[in-house]
Amino acid sequence: MNAADYRAATEAAGWVDHSDRGKLALSGDEAVAFLDSLLSQDIAAIPVGGGADATLLGPKGHMLAEVRVLRTEQELLLDCERVALQALFDALRNGSLGWQVDLHKRTLERGLISVVGPHAAGAPQGEHAHALIGAVRHIRTRLGVDLLCETTELERAKAGLEAVAIGEDAYECVRIEAGIPRYGVELDASTMPQEAGLHERAVSFTKGCYVGQETVARLYWKGKPNRYLRQLRFSEPVAAGAELLLGGRDVGRVASSAVSPRLGPIGLAIVRREAQVGAQLRVEGSATTATVDELP
Repeated sequence: MNAADYRAATEAAGWVDHSDRGKLALSGDEAVAFLDSLLSQDIAAIPVGGGADATLLGPKGHMLAEVRVLRTEQELLLDCERVALQALFDALRNGSLGWQVDLHKRTLERGLISVVGPHAAGAPQGEHAHALIGAVRHIRTRLGVDLLCETTELERAKAGLEAVAIGEDAYECVRIEAGIPRYGVELDASTMPQEAGLHERAVSFTKGCYVGQETVARLYWKGKPNRYLRQLRFSEPVAAGAELLLGGRDVGRVASSAVSPRLGPIGLAIVRREAQVGAQLRVEGSATTATVDELP
């Protein structure tokens, strides 16, 4: 990782092109009600100019996609990791029969730039708050600001940034430091929202029915997850995919890792609950240890 890229991302502002994220939109008189019946979040409670994280769940409460939902005057904007796009699109297309809803593909038509760092500016305050400034929608994120625009405006938007281009590895390092999981990396179709720590920010336990609600609600009120997303502090750099052992027992695998200039070798993993915060794990096949830490 380039040291200058990391400094830009943590001390100033750096940008990466995330236009490959899946992007869809819903419009129509029943768009809000329909999406409310499908996703785990309380979509009706999102104000115009606001947004929220949500999940698309299977019948047993496992995540098929993690979705950002933004509400504008005209439509609902959705984006997700590209690996989850097909599942999200299929659920929207198949579930919208009988609803007054129009589904729009936007993945190729819209570009997305992520600006990270303390000097990332241009969006309203408050996570997911967004505003259209000229031809670009500025969206506040946990790490900075995302810029959403037509693909034809993408290069102009980049040229107007008061930020420097950084490598994806620097962005990933900052993400791992912040303990933010990604679908397709730390999360997949075997993960439940509670295991990923997403139940407080992406799941409603008070709204009407949606697919997977019964399972996640039962786990929330009566049970404890068998696994938890944790940050790990390694004694030496570790590659993603390495097996984690506690007393000789497999308790998980490293999902992502980086060598942080600030924290040293770190990573994220979903580990079994017996690997409690403070536990010392061993990386299989090496003398490297991993200390289990809370998410920031």
